[in-house]
Amino acid sequence: MKKQIQLWLWLIVAVVVVLVFSYVSRAHEGIEVPGDAKTTFDDKCASCHGKDGRGKTFKGKLSHARDLTSGEWQNDVSDERLFNSISNGRNKMPAFKKKLSETQIDELVAYVRRFKR
Repeated sequence: MKKQIQLWLWLIVAVVVVLVFSYVSRAHEGIEVPGDAKTTFDDKCASCHGKDGRGKTFKGKLSHARDLTSGEWQNDVSDERLFNSISNGRNKMPAFKKKLSETQIDELVAYVRRFKR
């Protein structure tokens, strides 16, 4: 009985070690781990839309970036349309479906909703 318990403990430890190394190796390969929409927004979107979502950056003015804080726009656009615009791009906005996971795009949609005035 004692040997069976030791075997199970070693098996659990081995599985945990494999999972930890798998996670660490993915992070080192540059694969983004979802969970921080603000960081993703700041990295991918803020250069045009601004960290405040108003689109008042130099690059945003050149590309006519959407003011994400507009209550009227926020009321008119669906989450599905936001998801599709982020995924596939829209007008001068680039597509992010190959750079971000669906989870990250969902998180960005929720984050953009927080900009509503």
